[in-house]
Amino acid sequence: MPNNRTCPTLLEPMKVNIHHIFISPGHNFIGHYGKPPGTNASEPLESVQCIAGKGLVGDRFFEHETDYKGQITFFDMAVFNRMVKTLGADKVAPNAMRRNVLIEGIDLNSLIGKAFQIDNLQFEGSEECSPCFWMNEAVADGALDFLVNQGGLRARILTDGWLNTGQADLTILSESS
Repeated sequence: MPNNRTCPTLLEPMKVNIHHIFISPGHNFIGHYGKPPGTNASEPLESVQCIAGKGLVGDRFFEHETDYKGQITFFDMAVFNRMVKTLGADKVAPNAMRRNVLIEGIDLNSLIGKAFQIDNLQFEGSEECSPCFWMNEAVADGALDFLVNQGGLRARILTDGWLNTGQADLTILSESS
């Protein structure tokens, strides 16, 4: 279901709300095909240290590989809320999405191929974080289909710093090459 939020124009900041930040030391789904998912917890944080080109300190994808396109992942909190309501999955917590940052106020797909800044940190949207077949198990039956084209955003971290929960300014800096 498309949302009505738009992408800001170049250098025009817009307010977003970072509801949750999570890191996890291990993989629950990657490498578990044909086996049960892992049981690594997602640790909620008020702030997380972002290292350019490497990822989030303490996360399973930190220093995963050179130029990894998912150094940080974002998920739309409004999509999460619609999904749990639609699927009757009210007991599902936001960390079930296995994304690092749950944010509200921006169409995440509009950031693909763009450099953007959240407060003083810069990122580059690399691709949609497509939902995997585990979503039906992690959330509820129907989650995989619900999340098509709204599974989140994978991004590269361009500058070092700390990302915090709460209200923030998001600015589009440029189109990526």
